[in-house]
Amino acid sequence: MTIWVVRAGRKGEREDKALKDNLSFIGWGEMPDLAKFKTKDDLKRTLAEVYSNNKSGRINNHANQIWAFLSGIKIGDTIALPLKNQPAIAFGKVVGDYFYKADNPEDMRHCRKVEWLPEPILRSKFDSDLKYSFGAIQTVFKVDRNDAEARIKRMITRPNTKDKIPDSNKDIPSESGLGLYDLAADQLSDFIGRKFRGRNMEKLVEAVLKAKGYETDLCPEGADGGVDILAARGVMGFEHPRICVQVKSGDGAVGREILDQLQGVMQKFKADHGLLVSWGGFKPTVIEEARRNFFQIRLWNDQKLVQEIQEVYEKLPSEIQAEIPLQRSWILVDEE
Repeated sequence: MTIWVVRAGRKGEREDKALKDNLSFIGWGEMPDLAKFKTKDDLKRTLAEVYSNNKSGRINNHANQIWAFLSGIKIGDTIALPLKNQPAIAFGKVVGDYFYKADNPEDMRHCRKVEWLPEPILRSKFDSDLKYSFGAIQTVFKVDRNDAEARIKRMITRPNTKDKIPDSNKDIPSESGLGLYDLAADQLSDFIGRKFRGRNMEKLVEAVLKAKGYETDLCPEGADGGVDILAARGVMGFEHPRICVQVKSGDGAVGREILDQLQGVMQKFKADHGLLVSWGGFKPTVIEEARRNFFQIRLWNDQKLVQEIQEVYEKLPSEIQAEIPLQRSWILVDEE
């Protein structure tokens, strides 16, 4: 089997529907049914017409990815989907050829049928070279470095094992193929996930909220009753919004029972809003319920917490900065 990464949007906007419907999608929604293209050159000509403002380098890059999705990926291959809502990779077996679904939203019309595994595999289970490969910036690409196919197949059949190869055997992808911001965030996520657990994670979240201008109260250690931090604006925290915060530092995605518990304590404390922080991400039912309660509930997974830490880093206490030593870098963005 060949391993392909097919992303579900920059922010994971297609991943819920992909997993629910056993499909894999790519964007490029302005393109017509791809089945009409018999050669990559035909595809490239239409791409250049539809996206006339794009430079030739970008057109070639996009053509290669679309062609891979259309005809490079074979039935029986495996698709890896790096998830945005939890620190994990979903894997599925390709069971159908490309098809076009005109009544889907624009960014979900180009489809492949996939049988997804029941549970994704945590990113932390993979060695660094594979995590770097999963972090590449393209939407569609093959993962084949360092015997990736056999290693991923082993992880799929034995998900409780940990992938590890000797450093001398690693061929690390060049940085030109990676999203450097995403790579840095992924490295920071691994570091924080190892160093901050339980009470330490609660203190880290509290420090971030303080840096964002909230007055906070860290609840006593032990049985939390569904709330770990109380936060509010204003002098002594007497102003609105008032927030109940629940923090989960485990690797597993949290389910509805945790969100229901948070919603209950929001009423008890007369809070305006609830913030659920889960390092292991969220099950789809939690994400769906949070969307229905958009004006009351916010969810932070590991990636969102890392983003918040990066945004307020200079305002964090010196002891937190000492534990998470970061240095700001400026990177020129390639226009292509």
